[in-house]
Order: sequence, then structure tokens, then C-alpha cells
Amino acid sequence: MSELLDATVEIAASAERVWGVLCDFVSYPEWNPFITSVEGKIRRGARLTIHIATPGHPAIAIHTRLLKVRRGRELSWRGQVLAPGMLDGEHSFVIEPLAAERCRVRQQAAHFSGVLAPMLLPGLLENTRRGFEAMNLALKQRAENSFPIVFNDTSTEKSAAPTTNRP
Repeated sequence: MSELLDATVEIAASAERVWGVLCDFVSYPEWNPFITSVEGKIRRGARLTIHIATPGHPAIAIHTRLLKVRRGRELSWRGQVLAPGMLDGEHSFVIEPLAAERCRVRQQAAHFSGVLAPMLLPGLLENTRRGFEAMNLALKQRAENSFPIVFNDTSTEKSAAPTTNRP
């Protein structure tokens, strides 16, 4: 199925700071209402386990493989729920710098397929859209406020990102 979900937010912070917030997986439980936890390393081809909670529903685990990792610009993965072929899809974050301290983040999900897609997709799309909107608002608040973003090149199983400290 070729359904596309697309949610965009403008953020008054640099693309690098927004990238840092997105890559700070350890902090997701503190601020992210949609992607509640991520386990794995940020490296093209790496596997991640991502827990997603759409509004009004418990979190589900999605097993993914990172397709693109472009520092400060793009993070995307392809994943599946339950097992490959049941409900598969792609998810991406694209960061577009607009000025030194302003950027646009586009969150997209597409290419849904699998035996469960025809049955689950209608409700799943609306719940996921609401989850995108909630996450985008929380990402904006997190990036625009003065939370310190600590990056760690040596990456752990829970977090991985470039080394930089920002106030």
C-alpha cells in the first residue's frame, strides 16, 4: 500500500541541536510521547528496537534496520511489527536548515505492506498521524529549551550520536 503520512514542524533551533535531540535515545522517555524508547546504535544498517505508543494505545515494539543516517539531515528506517511480512513500513526524519537557529523537521511514514496492512491501516494511519503531531510538538519544545544535549561517539546499546555538548 502506498499510504504516506507526513507531519512537519518548524523549530527555533539549529539543525545540529535538533539532530542531537533525535539521537539522544536515552532521553526519549523524558519527553517523547510517541517513540517511548529506542535500543540500538545509530549506524547505517544497524538494527533498532523501537517502542511506539499511539495516543490511547499501549506501546508496541517495532524491529527496524536503519536505512539512512545523514548527520544533521536525515534518519530513516524500515521496520516490522510482530514479524517480517505482517505489518512493514518505513519511517524517516528529514531536517532542513532554514537559518542558523531555525530548521524544519519532516517526519514521514510510508510503504506500508504485509498481511495485516489492509485490516489495520485505516485506524493505524490516523493514530500514527496523531502520534507524529504529538512527537513533533514535544521535539520542538525539547530543542527550543535549554536542555543539555550530550552526545556520545562511543554509543551504547541505548544511545548513539556524535560528540558535542550544548547548553
